[in-house]
Parts: sequence; structure tokens; C-alpha cells
Amino acid sequence: MEKTETEITNFIRDIINNDLASGKHKSVVTRFPPEPNGYLHIGHAKAICINFGIGRDYRGVTHLRFDDTNPEKEDIEFAEAIKEDIKWLGFDWQEKLFWASDYYDKLYEFAELLIKDGKAFVCDLSQEQMRQTRGTLTEPGENSPYRDRSIDENLDLFRRMKTGEFDEGAKSLRAKIDMASPNMNLRDPVIYRIKKEHHHRTGDKWCIYPMYDYTHCISDALEGITHSCCSLEFEDHRCLYDWFLDQLPVPCHPQQIEFARLNLTYTVMSKRWLRNLVENHHVNGWDDPRMPTLSGMRRRGFTPESIVRFIEKIGVAKAISVVDFELLQFCLREDLNQKAQRVMVVLDPLEVVIENYPADTVEYLDAENNPEDEAAGTRQIPFSQRIYIERDDYVETAPKGWFRFTVGAEVRLKHAYYVTCVDAVKDPQGKVTQLICTYDPQSKGGWTNDGRKVKGTSHWVSADHAVNVEVRLYEHLFDKIDPMAVEEGQDYTANLNPNSLTVLQDCIAEPSVVSAKKGDKFQFLRQGYFCVDYDSTNEKPVYNKVVGLKSNYKL
Repeated sequence: MEKTETEITNFIRDIINNDLASGKHKSVVTRFPPEPNGYLHIGHAKAICINFGIGRDYRGVTHLRFDDTNPEKEDIEFAEAIKEDIKWLGFDWQEKLFWASDYYDKLYEFAELLIKDGKAFVCDLSQEQMRQTRGTLTEPGENSPYRDRSIDENLDLFRRMKTGEFDEGAKSLRAKIDMASPNMNLRDPVIYRIKKEHHHRTGDKWCIYPMYDYTHCISDALEGITHSCCSLEFEDHRCLYDWFLDQLPVPCHPQQIEFARLNLTYTVMSKRWLRNLVENHHVNGWDDPRMPTLSGMRRRGFTPESIVRFIEKIGVAKAISVVDFELLQFCLREDLNQKAQRVMVVLDPLEVVIENYPADTVEYLDAENNPEDEAAGTRQIPFSQRIYIERDDYVETAPKGWFRFTVGAEVRLKHAYYVTCVDAVKDPQGKVTQLICTYDPQSKGGWTNDGRKVKGTSHWVSADHAVNVEVRLYEHLFDKIDPMAVEEGQDYTANLNPNSLTVLQDCIAEPSVVSAKKGDKFQFLRQGYFCVDYDSTNEKPVYNKVVGLKSNYKL
């Protein structure tokens, strides 16, 4: 078939191209099957982009199917968050929304069929006993003492399991495969277990729930999935995927294809570990801007385009690798540079009085909104006798190469004038509280015709028009490249970065930020890219730092 402009070559697409060329499939159907037991993270974004990207580029379809087979950990809140994240990334399942629970009756029917064919049995062993008899990688497992129950006895027990006669853990339904198989997944795996839990969709209809390995492949087949793409940890489960489909009268046999999952430096990639961070209050919820969840990244200020571009850059491969977090930030910075309006915000204010500027005068100066976007236009910013600059833009004794404020030095104020520092006012403790400067009226706009070269440029905000804002500065949530590398007796939370969040309460912004909406993104000149947080109000705007201006990453 003709490739689209957006198609990216990789081994999965090579398989699909061959299947279409050979006539094995006339069209492509993929799926994304999240469990609604937490929020999606950046690792899931890779799976989303692969599956929905294939559906889009091959003019096929991609199903969203929730794997809701573990009711005690699942919640409709998580399902709705997952749908929001997928749409935020730019993908849509259209009307192809499914749940594993849609197939509970059919899954039960197939389980009885396996029993009738002598390929499944009811086992009374506990989970611990099953682990003890499973064997090792070099030694075969032991058959369950209940493996040879008759078909009639197994059917009777399984039906009584369904009616709730037995306690949790008392019995399970296991496939009868091979306890000597070199693949541990084929050693009589559990198909159904007893769980007397209320299900958010089926209520109390069921007290037995199917296992993922059993449910997933059958759901794929019932939906007509052609290519079941999943991460590499399921490679050893593929034989089980195929075994179930080979035993049952399903309408088709999808092909499972595995790819390497996404691993990022300074980041944990497990909903179980992320859930622990939330439940133990190491972070402020699933959407904390320090979290690698898509909701947290969205709140922080990441753009969906930057994440999709990042996934495209890392590619799709079989080999396990760890990707530098800086590459993700590189993609984000590239995207924001094209989109973000520039504004001036002073994080640590130091007052400047321009003594030869009229005290009762206010000028409105033109400032470009984004030099990377001609259509972005300009805005008017007020200038007056009293302004604020960054405290660290001034030093009392200037080192070599210092081009900003010090007594006797001339500095360019962005969009405004040349000013010269003539004095520094200190409090009784010796802290500088105010700079006294003069300005050159002929340097309006920040330049002159007399050939003067002023190397230093500082941003500023008019004191009489300043808006007080709160700014939240973020670092990596973990301070080690590999958060799971811990000393004996510790867990990964020992590597949490105590400086992952710094809150600045008294920052000063130009008045144009008053009209900003939650989620709007800006480049604070010389500071980095920032996003209006969900906590922001008109009375107290709040900004999250998304990413700095500079990167050491080299493509």
C-alpha cells in the first residue's frame, strides 16, 4: 500500500506491510488495552502512539479496550482520565470503545468449553502452594493433586465457584498445559480466581474474575484485532496468548508483536510505584507536575505535540534501552519556542529608581510577542520611573565578562532604554535594597544611532503596574538517574529529590499576564518556559516552570 506522509518505518510496520501485501489482512485493526487502576504515564504514550498511529496511517481503526478484570483496584475516575489523556495526545477511538467486562459471559462460556475438552481443571491449592510447586527455570513443576479431577467434577466446582459458594483463595480454575514446560507461563496458569468484589460496571453479578492472559487474547479475537502490539515484558506470554486461541473457537487469531517499553532517566515507569507515591503523599496527587503521568505533564505545561515528537524520535525497537530525559525536554523546548508568547517576569525582585525619568510619566512600549511567529504580533508594556529587575542581575564587584548591573555600568533594558547604575542603596545589614540609575532618552527601544555597543540586556517590570505571581520551580522528582538503584534495606523512595519543588511567592510580572488562562504557556524572558497552573486565580496567578531555555542535549 502507499505510505502516508506521517508513516515511520519500523519492524512492526514492516510486518504489517508484508501482511497487507500477501493478502493475509485486507485492513488493519489495533487496540490500546489499559487497566483502569491508575493514571497513564509517559510510557503509555509510546503504546498509544504506536497503536493509534498505525490505525491512522494505515486507514484502519484502533480500539480502546479497558482491561477491567481486577475490580478492587479499578475506578471509573481512572477510565475517564485515560480517555482524556488519549484525546489530549490527538487520537480518537471513534465508536470503538470496549471493556473486557463486555465479554464476561463469553469468557465464562469458553472456560467451560476448556473444562469439557479436558484442558482446564479446578484447583484447591493456595497461591503459595502453587508457587511452591511451580518449579524453577531449570527444574519442572509438580502437577497439582487436583489436576486429574473428572470433567463433571470440574464443571460442578466451577459453576459453584460462580455462584459464590467458596471463599476467596479456596479454589481457582487453571489451564491444563504442561508443568514441565521450559516457559513458566505454560505451567498450568490460573484462568479464573474468586474475588468477591463489587465491579464498577457489572456490580455484584460476578464473584469470579478472569486473568489477564486469558482475557486479553480472547478479547482481541472477538474484536477482530489483526495486530496486538504490546511491550516486551509480554514476549514470554505470547505462547500462552496463542495457546488459548488455538484451543477455542474464536473468530480469528490476532498476531501479538512486542516492542521495547519506554524507560526514562530519573523516572519510574510503573503504575504500582506511582500509586505508592500518591497514596503515601510523596506527591500531591496523580496530576502533580513532578509526576510522569500524562495528566501531571499536561498540568506542568508539556504539549501533546512535543510528546508525540519525542516518541517518533526514540523510534520502535526490540532492544531494551534507557532514554535521556533531556531528549524529552529538547522536544518540548523546540515546540514551545515556536508557540509560547514572551513576557517579562522577575522572580527575585530588586527595585530600580531611574532618577532622571519623570516621576509622573508612564510610557507604553512595543514588545514582540514571539520572534519565531510573525503572526504573533506585539503588545504594549508600561515603563515608569520605578522598575524591578532580577536581584542576581546586580553585583557589587563585577567579575571579568560581567555585562549587567554594577555601579558605573550601562545596561540595555529589553524593549526600553539604556540605563546606567550610579549607586546602590543598602539596609543596615548591608543588603542592597535599591539601585539608583539614569537613562538615555535617545535609546528608546533599546538601541541608539551613535554606535554604542551595550552587551548586557536585562528584563524588567514596571513597579507601578506589576502583578504579583507565585512561581513553582521543578526539578526531577528523583535525584538519581536510575531511581530503582538503592542500597540494601531501602526502596526507590530513598532517591526522592528533596528539592524537586521550590515555591516563589513574591515574583513580579508584567500586567499582560492578568488575562492568561489556565494551561496557557509563556516564555519568561531569560528564565524559561512556564505554564499557568490549575491552582491559578485572578487574585493570585500561579505559574509552573515547564523547562529551561537551554539544553545540553545533542541529537
